[in-house]
Formats: sequence, structure tokens, C-alpha cells
Amino acid sequence: MYRFNIRSLALVIGLGFMGFTSCKTLYTRASDSYQGYEMNNTITADSAVVALYAPYKQQMESEMNRVIGYSDTYLTKTRDAESLIGNFFADALLDIGKTLDKDAVFSFATKGGIRTDMRQGDITVGKIFEIMPFENKISILELSGKDVLALADFIAQTGGQPIGGMRMEIEGKKATSVKINGQDIDPAKQYKMVTYDYIANGGDNLDALANPVSRKDYESKVREGLMDYIGRQTKAGKHINAVLDGRVKISQ
Repeated sequence: MYRFNIRSLALVIGLGFMGFTSCKTLYTRASDSYQGYEMNNTITADSAVVALYAPYKQQMESEMNRVIGYSDTYLTKTRDAESLIGNFFADALLDIGKTLDKDAVFSFATKGGIRTDMRQGDITVGKIFEIMPFENKISILELSGKDVLALADFIAQTGGQPIGGMRMEIEGKKATSVKINGQDIDPAKQYKMVTYDYIANGGDNLDALANPVSRKDYESKVREGLMDYIGRQTKAGKHINAVLDGRVKISQ
């Protein structure tokens, strides 16, 4: 699948400017003197600079505006225990993980890692960059059942986080009724969880992930995985359509 390389584009632009402005003579600064200029719409653009970056700007805008799918609903980002964008993200993350390891059974992300919501309608490459602007890569951790329960307590203490393949309830900041694939967690078993490197490295104070049974990191970026996931749904004639299904429920 074709991938537009943002880093390569940035490098080309940077090298272009270096070549445009560099010279062989070296000077030593004798004194400092400056004058401020107000920047407003009366300033005329430098045609040489515009001509240098315009082709790359057009190429980038064309790629960012490319439509890769369609969302039937407005996937909102909220601080609730469960959100539409969180459920979409976690389910997509689990699907991505299963393409890398068929034994992956659940996924975990954090609310803070999902940067914005997704409006109903066409989904563009640019929107996925907005949702996941970071260069995070997929990690799959094998956790003991005991550590899965500790992770569930973290989710409870923080008011709920995006999960896929797992369901739980929160009672007084304590996790209860934690299940994976409809089954209670067995502390003696191991479970493979899909996440990304920032979380696997203990980001957001995730001490429960400090000693996994095993860990495998992949070169696949979460953002690229999301685009591939949406592309597969589109190819299958499906739209993106997340619902609140009670996977993280706060008991009254």
C-alpha cells in the first residue's frame, strides 16, 4: 500500500532551504543589532521561497485530503468511562494487533493518547493524523492474569480508559467483573494485549505493565495501522460505526 512519507518530504524541504541559503564564506559576528518588523497581510511573499516549497505543499495537501473511509456517526471524545472515539480506537487497535499476532485477545489505550474526535462523513488521511499525531508503534505484551487485574484497577482509578475485547465494571474506583471474551480473568493464565510503545514503556504511570511475561515491538505505527484498518473496512463495503456498549460501566 502506498505510503506518503512526511519525514522524507520535510527532509527534502529542509535540504532545499539549506542549499538555497548556504554559502562557502564563514563570518564572525562583531556586534548584535536588530530591528523589529510587524508581520501582517501587507507583507509580500518571497516568490523564490514560494516556488521552492509550493510543489511539496500541494503534494502534502493532496495526500492529507485523500478520503480513506466514511463514518456513520460522530465519534466524540469525552472524559466519560467509555466514549465513541475510544471504542473505535480500541477495537481498531485490537484488529491491528490480530493481524500481527493471532493470539492477541484484548487492547488497551488511554484517553490522552487519542487527540480529537471524528466527525460523521468522509474520513481523510489528515483526520487520522489529527487523532494520532504521535509516532507511536504497536507493541504486544503478554501479561499474567494478575497483571491484567492490576491494569483493570488502574482503569477504574482513572475513571475508565479505552479497551477492546475486555469488559469491566467500576465500583468505588475498584475494578469488578473483569472479563475477556466473556470469561473471568484467571490469575494463573497469560493474556496477550495490544497497545503501543509509549504505554508499554510505562507512560502515564502504568506500573501494571512493568514486568510482562513477554513483549514484542513492531515497526508498524499506530497511525498507519488505523489507516489500513479503515481501508479494509472500506474495501469490504463497510463504514465506521462505533457504539457505547457498556464495556466499561460505572456501578451506582
